[in-house]
Amino acid sequence: MTVWDRPEPPPRPVPLDRERIVAAAVALADEGGLEAVSLRKVAARLNAGPMRLYGYISTKQELFDLMVDEVHAEILPEEQPGDWREALRVLAHRTRQAALRHAWLADLLGGRPTLGPNGLAVTEAKLAALDGLADIDTVMRAVETVSAYCTGAIRREIANLRAERATGLSKREWQRASGPHVMRVLATGRFPALAKAVHDGTDVDAEASFATGLDWVLDAVAARLTRPPA
Repeated sequence: MTVWDRPEPPPRPVPLDRERIVAAAVALADEGGLEAVSLRKVAARLNAGPMRLYGYISTKQELFDLMVDEVHAEILPEEQPGDWREALRVLAHRTRQAALRHAWLADLLGGRPTLGPNGLAVTEAKLAALDGLADIDTVMRAVETVSAYCTGAIRREIANLRAERATGLSKREWQRASGPHVMRVLATGRFPALAKAVHDGTDVDAEASFATGLDWVLDAVAARLTRPPA
């Protein structure tokens, strides 16, 4: 029985329900990451005894599952675009935006699919966007490919943001600080392709990089889609 199938206990003596528990856990994670979340800390924030939470949630993993599903409600748009590319593009950008609001989400993306109602609705939206454009196995591989790109790109961006906070250096400040070492290494001639990228490549921000990569992935998906015979 999953956490979504299990009924909640009565809300007394302290008013309590899964919605309040999850909201408190999300707030803690937003403030200090997943390491800041424990059933004891959530209970303290709600002025409840830790044992009371076990009537609603059995394990920390269940709490994480509920937190991820709560954030998935922010990903699903109110209206689904009719064009499959736009539908997947909107979901991808909304996933990135949700992760930027809740950086801990990057640590929980990927792996086994979320089984909560919001997570299932997001998966349904992805599959529905491609319904009828190819056989189901092609559709599933296409959705997996787009999701894998989004997960990797989002994790890289969040890792860079965490590095900024940990070091106190912005991307440009870090580049300037690392510049002398990089120039010395490139001057050896051992890395000509890297030298070309450093000297001639255009530096773009994270949002532009995400959008460009996403479009390339969608182009690859489009090349594999074929309508089944009528």
